[in-house]
Amino acid sequence: MTQLTANFSLEELTRSEAANRNGWDNTPNEQEIANLKRLAALLQKVKTAIGGKPVMINSGFRSKQVNDSVGSKDSSQHRLGCAADIRVPGMKPREVVEACIKAGIPYDQIILEFDSWCHISIPNAPEFNPRKSALIIDRKGTRIFS
Repeated sequence: MTQLTANFSLEELTRSEAANRNGWDNTPNEQEIANLKRLAALLQKVKTAIGGKPVMINSGFRSKQVNDSVGSKDSSQHRLGCAADIRVPGMKPREVVEACIKAGIPYDQIILEFDSWCHISIPNAPEFNPRKSALIIDRKGTRIFS
């Protein structure tokens, strides 16, 4: 297993049921691995902000094939290794978002998606500043997190 940080591995940030089921390659390139290292560092901050609870990765890096199979856009930060969809056992996704905002986590975007998971991302390149965009996406559409 390739550890990116104390609690997050390359394998868990690239795991994909769709890729495994269909025999697709979901291997990130060198730049995408560098992004995943930055993402893992952000996830360590999330783990601290939520009191050390486990952070479960639903989806991290996605190759084009994997991304297309889940109906996501090519512009998704998952394609670059800059985003993860997470959940925390014992916490509602809204509570995770609120904890990250309160802790001042330097996210690029944090999105409460369908009250089921939290999408969190880093800037697409290390030289970019985080946008600190907090949103809600659900059946009503996309809006500012409140």
